[in-house]
Amino acid sequence: MKELDYAKVGARIRQIRKTKGWSQDELAKKCGITMNFIGHIERGTRKMSLDTFASLCRELEADANALLWGMTQTSDAVIRNLWKQPENADSDSYAMYIRIVKSVADIMGGCDRQESVETGENYENCV
Repeated sequence: MKELDYAKVGARIRQIRKTKGWSQDELAKKCGITMNFIGHIERGTRKMSLDTFASLCRELEADANALLWGMTQTSDAVIRNLWKQPENADSDSYAMYIRIVKSVADIMGGCDRQESVETGENYENCV
């Protein structure tokens, strides 16, 4: 089983909190914990209880998988739907579709000196 990275969990919490325009103090009050503890959670220097985690998920309106592992069930459904799109396509359209999906996956996963599928050009540090 993959080990939980508390610093990454904290970074995701911080990112969502900032997106909502909340201070650490505001989030702490909503969750019934101290601002100091929110700071520790966001830095990954302290572990939280399941109750605190559930409270953070509720207040941030965040999926537990998104906070813990950086993935959501929604993205899984989106990916499944993307693979269904070319089912009735001709072979040329299907091949182009697959090249596009692979190119996007390379870019999203980081590429550090990959060759573009379409142009053959090299590109670096795409993430």
